[in-house]
Amino acid sequence: MARAFLVVIDSVGIGGAPDAATFFNGTVPDTGANTVGHIARACAEGAATEGRSGPLHLPTLTARGLGAAVEAATGLTGVGLDAPARGAWAVAVEQSRGKDTPSGHWELAGVPVPWEWHTFPDTHPAFPAEVAAALAKAAGTEGILANCHASGTAVIEQLGAEHLRSGWPICYTSADSVLQIAAHEEAFGLDRLLAMCKAVAPMLHAMKVGRVIARPFTGTEAGGFTRTGNRKDFAIAPPAPTLCDWLHEAGRPVHAIGKIGDIFSMRGITDLRKGRDAVLMGHLSDMVDTAEPGSLTFANFVEFDSEYGHRRDISGYARHLEWFDAALAGLLPRLRDDDLLIVTADHGNDPSWVGTDHTRECVPVLISGLGARALGHIAFTDVAASIATHLGVAPRGPGRSFI
Repeated sequence: MARAFLVVIDSVGIGGAPDAATFFNGTVPDTGANTVGHIARACAEGAATEGRSGPLHLPTLTARGLGAAVEAATGLTGVGLDAPARGAWAVAVEQSRGKDTPSGHWELAGVPVPWEWHTFPDTHPAFPAEVAAALAKAAGTEGILANCHASGTAVIEQLGAEHLRSGWPICYTSADSVLQIAAHEEAFGLDRLLAMCKAVAPMLHAMKVGRVIARPFTGTEAGGFTRTGNRKDFAIAPPAPTLCDWLHEAGRPVHAIGKIGDIFSMRGITDLRKGRDAVLMGHLSDMVDTAEPGSLTFANFVEFDSEYGHRRDISGYARHLEWFDAALAGLLPRLRDDDLLIVTADHGNDPSWVGTDHTRECVPVLISGLGARALGHIAFTDVAASIATHLGVAPRGPGRSFI
């Protein structure tokens, strides 16, 4: 019986979203954003040299069709991704009105989002009084810190010391439909932070805020503060059964790696493995060797987005792409003859763009197990339909299988 592996390299967009002009970073529309293309161009021009040098070196992804997908989405060539594709590839276009994690992942799993997400204004305070009061009550404090749009790493640098002095949690948001709560893992307590997020999540979900995210950190004012790997997303539940549910109902195992369990509220998930990206790659490698026939392994590698995209770190993003490419090269020869492995993304986060938020882009769909073919432009939901078909389970919803 066949197996499937769905690997989301978070935020690795390829530009060209037809509706990018209706999505913004500040007042600037996302028209022209191109995460992979602009990183490759910066590398080719010698502008991404921190910890690396030379053109962007992605031989494995390029052979799977990454360069062909970038060209099909935007017409961009001449940036070092032009080798012929030896795998099947496509350009996927999102239907949901969001450029966020739940929208992208749910739609890849067959379920477009039927509502408009609620976002908070870029004002100070950003949260309504009743939300701020609920946050303070859940924390057991007299108030909260930040209450604004902020970069997660920047806000703990700015307010970490005040958090330690006052005990108040750092609560912030962004252009996405999200409320993030940062607190010191030892002084505030990890369990207390998770309990706080769990307590306020139903209120936020009722407002159609997609996620409440726990952002624990450690450190001191003198030595600096560092976020830990114990992040947890409290996500609103998908509005309909997803690929994970279809497979679960058919008795098929669904192994989650990374934040997949959080994104899908553990619905349809058999087991979960978490950690930073290097640890997650080890988990994925293990599953290539051990996953059962008929199973899906669903992985998310978040650090492209969280560590490099939002921080607008072109060199770091390039290094991480090259790391992933080399690791993928070690996995592919170990796939079984009837395995299907798909590498894709959920949205863009162009590190060369203005602002610090996601960018509205098409994403690559790079497929091992179908031979070499160009599938052109497809829908996100086609990924779910194709995986279900490959595993012998009837797909639901609007997706169409390319198998």
